[in-house]
Amino acid sequence: MNTVIAFILMFGLLVFVHEFGHFIVAKKTGMLVREFAIGFGPKIFSLKKNETLYTIRLLPMGGYVRVAGEDPEIIELKPGQHIGLLVDQDEKVTDIIINHKENYPLAEVIEVRQADLTHDLFIEGSFIGEEETVRYAVSETADYVMNETKTQIAPYNRQFGSKSKTKRALQLFAGPFMNFVLTAVLFFFLAGLQGIPIEEAEVGEVLPDTPASEAGLVEGDVITEIDKQSISSWIDFQTYVASRPNEALSLTIKRGDEAILLDMTPEAYQVDDQTVGRIGVMRGVERSWLKAIPYSLNETFYWSKLIVTNVAMLISGQFTVDALSGPVGIYDVTDQVVQSGVYSFLTWTAALSVNLGIINLLPLPALDGGRLLFIGIEAVRGKPISQEKEGLVHFVGFALLMLLMIIVTWNDLQRLFF
Repeated sequence: MNTVIAFILMFGLLVFVHEFGHFIVAKKTGMLVREFAIGFGPKIFSLKKNETLYTIRLLPMGGYVRVAGEDPEIIELKPGQHIGLLVDQDEKVTDIIINHKENYPLAEVIEVRQADLTHDLFIEGSFIGEEETVRYAVSETADYVMNETKTQIAPYNRQFGSKSKTKRALQLFAGPFMNFVLTAVLFFFLAGLQGIPIEEAEVGEVLPDTPASEAGLVEGDVITEIDKQSISSWIDFQTYVASRPNEALSLTIKRGDEAILLDMTPEAYQVDDQTVGRIGVMRGVERSWLKAIPYSLNETFYWSKLIVTNVAMLISGQFTVDALSGPVGIYDVTDQVVQSGVYSFLTWTAALSVNLGIINLLPLPALDGGRLLFIGIEAVRGKPISQEKEGLVHFVGFALLMLLMIIVTWNDLQRLFF
């Protein structure tokens, strides 16, 4: 049960932060955000506030921010159509009633002759049985009411496509960017609470009943030599000890102003079919919230570089699809990480967050990177690709991504249960 809760919280946080990036930039640039959703499929919770519907959906496979104009608008009035209109004190239309007009006794019913709900915002028509034309100005925030469900109209200046290429690109980039921010924030708190690893070979905690404790090694000791070979970093020390299981070692220790010689023999441990040596010490750490800032940025860069390298290896064929993990594989690793403690869980969450950011920036259809690519093409050719063609490319891309997800999930199940 702990793993289920941890997985839901982790996944929900990653998706929320990503979609919040898209959401806040869309709002700041004047776009109409129709829906902010966590998950896909049927709604299990919804709340309408101001212009936006906030939903939690059944399938925890991601989320989305639905901005007006990203998909073709379904709001349309045709000549000859009978509609009801509610107007405010300024004689501007606030509600356009499409059906069930009998439920709105105050509505003025007209037959539409022409209408523009995108640019000029007007409706022209005549009262039923009359020839005289009446013209109504439409409020920018008017609602289109179908089956008593309201959908706010989207004037062109509130649509995604009306904004400059820079604003559209920022709105698309903001989601992945927030994942990088989350990674840095998590590493900042990890460094502040857990400590920043010290580069030199300084001993932290010494585990009881180990070669190190029996030899007299204590926290704060700095290892300068092993078998008269200079040791300049913790990595040097760790590598040397790991390569010599069951071999007697002579360590030169700096303790304050004093140099001490200690002899110990690393115990042999089996790690991934390989025998390694361990003496039972933890790496020394430094606790500083100020130094946690550059440390968090360095860790974010390190993980970003690692993931980009792995993606490049996948593209070049050095990795196969079998090496990928989907939700089932991520859940399995999360189960192992949760058992290792809260710090390991936070590190895993940070790694997944930067991974989500990088994957979304890949120039693939249906991903943020793919949509950024279309804006780049628009900048080069001087005009946008038609919405229908771009929509088709993203639809096919999404279908292929779903197919890949099915294949990866099947591979996860085979690894775990067969």
